[in-house]
Amino acid sequence: MREEEIEKLRGVVRDCVSKHLYSSAIFFADKVAALTSDPADVYMQAQALFLGRHYRRAFHLLNASKIVLRDLRFRYLAAKCLEELKEWDQCLSMLGDAKVDEDGNVYDTKDSNVMYLDKDGEDREINISSAICFLRGKAYEALENRAQARLWYKAAIKADPLCYEALECLIENHMLTCEQETSLLSSLEFGSEDGWLSSFYSCLIKKYDKENVVEAKFREIEKEKCDSVHSSLSFSHSLKNNTDLLACKAEYYHQCGEYQKCFELTSVLLEKDPFHLKCTLVHLAAAMELGHSNELYLMACNLVKDYPQNKATNLDGTFAPAWIGYGNAFAAQEEGDQAMLGYRTAARLFPGCHLPTLYIGMEYMRTHSFKLAEQFFMQAKTICPSDPLVYNELGVVAYHMKEYNKAVWWFEKTLAHIPSSLSEMSEPTVVNLAHAYRKLKMYHEAISCYERALTLSNRSLSTYAGLAYTYHLQFSDGDDTNDRSVRQQTWENGGERNGSLWVQLDGGNAVGSPREEED
Repeated sequence: MREEEIEKLRGVVRDCVSKHLYSSAIFFADKVAALTSDPADVYMQAQALFLGRHYRRAFHLLNASKIVLRDLRFRYLAAKCLEELKEWDQCLSMLGDAKVDEDGNVYDTKDSNVMYLDKDGEDREINISSAICFLRGKAYEALENRAQARLWYKAAIKADPLCYEALECLIENHMLTCEQETSLLSSLEFGSEDGWLSSFYSCLIKKYDKENVVEAKFREIEKEKCDSVHSSLSFSHSLKNNTDLLACKAEYYHQCGEYQKCFELTSVLLEKDPFHLKCTLVHLAAAMELGHSNELYLMACNLVKDYPQNKATNLDGTFAPAWIGYGNAFAAQEEGDQAMLGYRTAARLFPGCHLPTLYIGMEYMRTHSFKLAEQFFMQAKTICPSDPLVYNELGVVAYHMKEYNKAVWWFEKTLAHIPSSLSEMSEPTVVNLAHAYRKLKMYHEAISCYERALTLSNRSLSTYAGLAYTYHLQFSDGDDTNDRSVRQQTWENGGERNGSLWVQLDGGNAVGSPREEED
């Protein structure tokens, strides 16, 4: 058979693959490989077998070739076959020996030289070394070695910033803290044409910056345009209405407590893309906060039908909200041991997420183990030093331990870390600050905080009662020996507050406002 006829057969194989006719692709690729014995044709045959889900046969074909350990393409595809077969140890062995340091730099163990993971020669191809690092990360994660998985994912994204899947695993599985995410992003070497990608990645990571900083990031991406000309018409397209960007915005609105704004945005987005999973999760969270029970029921039914293998701890052990929700459900029933089990599992699986550690502290506070609670709140602050809720809980612990000056300091830091202007979600912290000032007999400051809280929410009976009680103490020179009935009435009318400023995920623990103690 002439070379031009063989080249036509190669074209048939490529066309069959593009049309998803994998059996036809396997048939013709097998004939081409038999006629030429060219390694490129053997690789094409192996790819056709892989796409046709004949993983064992594809691996045997690649492993039988003499260049499988010398050609990175062969080695990578062979390892992909082993990945699909769930043979993780063999997968790592096929990928070769290499070590990675904490910064994501890869070292070859044979000569101890740093592997410079430069891009391949062909334009806009993702570096094969980056793909190999990513596959190593997946293998280690499957073997529950999440520490090594994290390092290899970092190596993959550093080897090639276009390897989005590596960044997605790091973010979605909460493998990095806020500071680590920012540091990793700043270390990536983007091409001159990839400025938009750097901006987009910055919107994907945890967003605890001030409101003007986050909004500036969104505006920068929205300005990115692509001008094109079709026939006699000129078009200008932008990322302003991109579903991924809108989902990031909705997530930020939810984080800031703007649930109605978040719900409206996710509703519009889901009409456009009803199966956008990230948006679906944010939509559910906003619907829960707004009390839209019908919407929650309908969405739950659709999720069971459309994603039967996702989002439960037995089916998807790396889904953080499921583990946290598991703990919260038990905490709401005051089943502390089971709640702790869920939170501790989440803290182990998701070291970059501060919420499990925060909720462990809340459980300890519920049982009046204030010192232990403080330790876990400090750990949560180390993981995420910019979440106001952490500072609020530290203030509550200090209040319960009668360290009122310290409580004031923590509550003031809480208000300083709120990214946007104060809203009804911030009101519990303002009231907590008023309580602490009152305990210090700083009545003018306490009254000012109570009045400020009433401007944020004028429907709280305990705030009015606290304000009245402070006026009483002020005019009686702090002598409250005969005012026990007033204080009792104050706290019988709902003095306990929910500890969560943004998301009601505290497992039912009413810790946001300290209960009045004996003066």
